[in-house]
Amino acid sequence: MLNRRGTLASLTGGLIASIVAGAAKAGEVPADPTEVLPLWPGEPPGSAGVTVVEAVLERPAAPGLRERAVEHTRKPTLTVFRPAKPNGAAVILAPGGGYQRVVIDKEGFETARWLTDRGYTCFVMRYRMPGDGWGAGPDAPLQDAQRAVRLARSRAAALKFDPARVAVMGFSAGGHLMASLTTRFDAKVYDPVDAADALSARPDLSALIYPVISMVDGPAHAGSRTQLLGAAPSADLIARYSPDQGVTAQVPPVFLLHAADDTSVPVANSLMMFAALRAKAIPTEMHIFEEGGHGFGLRGVVGKPVAAWPGLFETFAKRHGV
Repeated sequence: MLNRRGTLASLTGGLIASIVAGAAKAGEVPADPTEVLPLWPGEPPGSAGVTVVEAVLERPAAPGLRERAVEHTRKPTLTVFRPAKPNGAAVILAPGGGYQRVVIDKEGFETARWLTDRGYTCFVMRYRMPGDGWGAGPDAPLQDAQRAVRLARSRAAALKFDPARVAVMGFSAGGHLMASLTTRFDAKVYDPVDAADALSARPDLSALIYPVISMVDGPAHAGSRTQLLGAAPSADLIARYSPDQGVTAQVPPVFLLHAADDTSVPVANSLMMFAALRAKAIPTEMHIFEEGGHGFGLRGVVGKPVAAWPGLFETFAKRHGV
């Protein structure tokens, strides 16, 4: 048997290698995939009157890494990561950004590369922000998430995965989005636009990574709540957009991950979701690590026990058929 230190060292080495996979030499940034699917065949729903301008911001990062954020998404997309040896399953990733931006590298592309190394076909979402004037307001991101699952399923045969083995993974505010999808996959938030919309938007499994969950004062992440619901939301809005209050027996298995020392999104968010899932007898697994902070993704786990999280997710997913 490997001891804990040996196991952790092995995992960490694999993670570092996967982050810079595709680089020709040390310090070279991996190339982005060139296969990008528009989520909508034309303008997204509720676009009349939207005036924001989409922008990609690039911040300084360590050699071999990038740190990009998309603000004011106008054209939601799925960036496709194809594995060399497909395992028949897919994962749709929603990076975080406080519902102000989408942080595509740290929580999107890097995680997708790790997953594709293990056979998963991956799709990284650029989704719209709720405060940018879209007709659906706080449901604009959910429109994109529902559409993403349906569009991915419509491409399953071409991309060599089973449409009944589709997981979603969300980080921080992206975790709130995927938790909302997990509990509101059947909410009618847009009119069908093509044949893909006849397919189910219910994920077969959800992974919520240091997720924003509750909109209630205290556990709520104030920035995400303000962007989503405004400065003074009603009790009805708070309840509707708190996924822990919308768990039903139809919710798929859920994997939860959080660090106890997260000062941005309190660990209470995952605890509340776990309790709600258990109350409905939904298969769920939660991992709370002593340290890790917020927004660690893959690059922030080196040398810490939380480095085990991707393998824990993979084990959970396989146990539940994904």
